[in-house]
Amino acid sequence: MIYMADASFFTYKGLPLVRMGKQLYFGNMYDEYVIWMEILETAKQADIDVATKVRIRKMATDTSLPPTEAIVKTKEVDSLYTALDYACAWLKVS
Repeated sequence: MIYMADASFFTYKGLPLVRMGKQLYFGNMYDEYVIWMEILETAKQADIDVATKVRIRKMATDTSLPPTEAIVKTKEVDSLYTALDYACAWLKVS
């Protein structure tokens, strides 16, 4: 279920889900890790663009780390729903 936590962010399973263009961020920045999802490909279904290829990255929120070391896991999947499943598993959200 997606709903508004407050006037600022949507949440999914209790964590913020923020979108900017074809990039989504899932998780709290004050936690150890967040998930960065990037929509790489889309396809039209009726009048809606649906993600058909999504890259998921688990990233440390430690700002002292260089970006190459902050990314600890990466995977590509075939839908946004599958990407959110992985994101929840990687952040251990139920």
